[in-house]
Amino acid sequence: MGRTSKGRATDEPGPVIVMVRPQLGENIGMAARAMLNCGLSTLRLVSPRDGWPSDRAQRAASGADVVLEKAKVFETVGEAVADLEHVVATTARNRELVQRIVTARQAASDMRGWIVQGRKVGILFGPERTGLENEDMVHADTALSIPLNPQFSSLNVAQAVLLVAYEWATSSDVTLPERLADHATRPATKEELQTLFAHLERALDESGFLRHKAMRPAMVLNLRALLQRAAMTEQEARTFHGVIKFLSKHKHEE
Repeated sequence: MGRTSKGRATDEPGPVIVMVRPQLGENIGMAARAMLNCGLSTLRLVSPRDGWPSDRAQRAASGADVVLEKAKVFETVGEAVADLEHVVATTARNRELVQRIVTARQAASDMRGWIVQGRKVGILFGPERTGLENEDMVHADTALSIPLNPQFSSLNVAQAVLLVAYEWATSSDVTLPERLADHATRPATKEELQTLFAHLERALDESGFLRHKAMRPAMVLNLRALLQRAAMTEQEARTFHGVIKFLSKHKHEE
């Protein structure tokens, strides 16, 4: 379809689109166009290879300037998702991490339910050549996999954004199949979980649990993925901090 006039953002709240280490400005622009087609306008970029802003992105956006003008740039995935309470990561490959894996349609339904509850939600999309790495995936509590031809499942990142954003736009069921009890505190933000992970990692290093250098990276990633799946509340994260502090203190007193 041809170029249209400059688009406007909708008032409907939606998920944040996070493009991790995008390599081509054209793909950022086409992703922005796809987002605005589907009513989304909040874009975050993690270390875009060719810098930002990008003339190529603006040309490829075909009028979706409002998305590019509001786009924010971050150095790391952790910084980009720090204020979010739920993060969905797109992946086409089997990985070592144990994570909840859903289709784009189920993810759209889940996200609508979270957003209706006032939660901040984001979707991670990986770089064009490699996709998301395990170090990126551990920031997510849900993995999104698109069932395509197993002999040729590679999607252009802008195509992936369009597919997922379209499922979001066409979903309408806001009934959450499960929820926390009404008296529960809010879900922990990713920044709060990252602080907890760092505290736990320090304690495990001091205890000698992570003494095997070759095994340490995989052990740390799996522990982080486990805690992400726990869907901790803010109160539970603070309690876990207390547990780690008590056990560390007890160890030092022995």
